[in-house]
Amino acid sequence: MMPAMKRVVNIGRVRIGGGYPITVQSMTKTPTADIAATVRQIRRLTQAGCEIVRLAVVDRLDAVALKTIKKLVSLPLVADIHFDYRLALLALASGVDKIRINPGNIGEPWKLEAVIQKARDQGVPIRIGINSGSLPKKILKKYRHPTAEAIVATISDALKIFEKKGFTDIVISTKGCDVPDTVRAYESVHRSFHYPLHLGITEAGLAFPGAIKSAVGLGILLSRRIGDTIRVSLTADPVQEVVAGFEILKALNLRQKGPILISCPTCGRCRVDILKIAAAVERRLKNYCQPIKVAVMGCVVNGPGEAREADFGIACGQGIGAVFVQGREVKRVKESILYDALFEVIDENINR
Repeated sequence: MMPAMKRVVNIGRVRIGGGYPITVQSMTKTPTADIAATVRQIRRLTQAGCEIVRLAVVDRLDAVALKTIKKLVSLPLVADIHFDYRLALLALASGVDKIRINPGNIGEPWKLEAVIQKARDQGVPIRIGINSGSLPKKILKKYRHPTAEAIVATISDALKIFEKKGFTDIVISTKGCDVPDTVRAYESVHRSFHYPLHLGITEAGLAFPGAIKSAVGLGILLSRRIGDTIRVSLTADPVQEVVAGFEILKALNLRQKGPILISCPTCGRCRVDILKIAAAVERRLKNYCQPIKVAVMGCVVNGPGEAREADFGIACGQGIGAVFVQGREVKRVKESILYDALFEVIDENINR
């Protein structure tokens, strides 16, 4: 039996769980102690639509830097802690909005208890972040491999410590680099616990293959209504993580942030440079915040029908194209001015 709707957890001004919109987050890739570089990256992430940002806390300098960074950015900050519980205490003292901690490498239970106590005193939530590669030794000894059952057992053991301290502002993640295993783990955790889930495929890879791998894994889970916040982990500019995250949500009609571009893949029937036109349209659409659907189609087979289904669109023929608005053809123009004609009608309609 599935648990009831997940608990609501406040991360700064952002709420997750409880039916709130699924949020998109990322992680900085600068040394956190380099305050100027880190702030620049966070501001770029903010501009891209990122809603929560996580920062690695490797040492005391990183933990102390969080206090200054917090004053210079608007996004909720999550401190990513491994191995040394004292860094979590310092990060909390610096005013972070959330702590990510891995019970599998934090050490004795009393260390985790110390973090829980300080987080509770400050009203700061904690993400129990379990990775398949860092399960406790006793769990691996019992299950031999990082199976879904082993991950659930790890979380159950950790939750006993949290519940002992009366702490319920919890988010759970069970990331792995293998998509089927990660899906099974999240499905099991979703059935077992009522805390909101942070979804991700860890170490997914470079931008293109990593985005595909993440889209497959997250898409399966999100389509089953599993997950409350996501991060697409890429070996790439973190802004691309945010873009990919919103594209995944848009594809499932879970979030509609900004325009949606529909474009045909082209084939031997196409008689215009549809790749050039579509790329130009995509670049310009980045300047729009409205959730409009724009179609760029290259021939008469599917073009007119698809263009009519969009808010705005073009369907191309032999050096010419028809411009559509809400399913109605409004003009036909030469290929050379098709791009301009499309945006003329877009601007005319959205500025009314």
